[in-house]
Amino acid sequence: MIRYIGQRLLLLPLLLLVYSFIIFVIIQAPPGDFLTAYVATLASSGTSISPEQLQAMRHDYGLDLPFLAQYARWMGNLFQGNLGLSLEYQRPNAELIMEQLGLTLALAAFSFVLTWVIAIPAGIYSATHPRSILDYLFTVINYVGVATPNFMLALVLMWVAFAYFDVSVTGLFSPEFVDAPWSMARAMDLLAHIWLPSIVLGVAGTARLTRIMRANLLDELNKPYVETARAKGMGEWRLVLRYPVRLALNPLVSTIGWYLPQLFSGSLIVATVMNLPNIGPLLLRALTNQDMFLAGGILLIYSFLTIIGTLLSDILLALLDPRIRMEQ
Repeated sequence: MIRYIGQRLLLLPLLLLVYSFIIFVIIQAPPGDFLTAYVATLASSGTSISPEQLQAMRHDYGLDLPFLAQYARWMGNLFQGNLGLSLEYQRPNAELIMEQLGLTLALAAFSFVLTWVIAIPAGIYSATHPRSILDYLFTVINYVGVATPNFMLALVLMWVAFAYFDVSVTGLFSPEFVDAPWSMARAMDLLAHIWLPSIVLGVAGTARLTRIMRANLLDELNKPYVETARAKGMGEWRLVLRYPVRLALNPLVSTIGWYLPQLFSGSLIVATVMNLPNIGPLLLRALTNQDMFLAGGILLIYSFLTIIGTLLSDILLALLDPRIRMEQ
């Protein structure tokens, strides 16, 4: 296992290098560049910029360089731990990302825990009590959760909270705490607001994981080793939790690789609708304005999270299922 983890970690720089090139190709694919969008914005407001100034800015930003030269320059900065300068904000990209990172991680962690805490017990109950009233209820809720777009659910819950409870739940803070320094009062205000976006971001994942858990556990409960354990007198819940549940968790654990970056991004549309101060809207604005170095830095972080999430999935699978053997 240690050798396997070491090999995966050694591959991490190579994978990030490949992903970085793909990301740079994608963010360079749209026609024009940041200055093209900048000039269009100036023209819409009735102002303009001289060709000499435009050329000087293009040279300063390195946008007049060939594609490979721009990529080499970007990678050179990354190897030095520098994510570059945001063309729009004229601030270091690392600084812009770090401003959103804390709340992004808090929201992602809260949504992740909420999803698993609800999905696993609900899936276990549905599998051990098939065709019961609660099983049918969970099934209906799961289908609705998967079929309902997150942004629509966000709009409905925001309307219910405001119309019936006179509570505004947009953002993660009340207006008086948005720019306030951290204190116990601000932390409590965050907890009062974070539950709704966590539900919105986690409802689809909860519905899917519940259905997967139910289906896999039902399959395990019908296998011969379960009947043998019952025949030997092992208690039902001890049997279910000790063997079938561990094996039924395998497909759920394997989804961490893609689920982790998805939660980290916070769903662009939901984050925009609910005015969430996370990295999602920052990435959307960077892509819209072709702020390629900021967008590339964020997408590279998502790629890193995908690799780490996949590694965690493999490790947890080996710990949960003794039948899985990693090459030594």
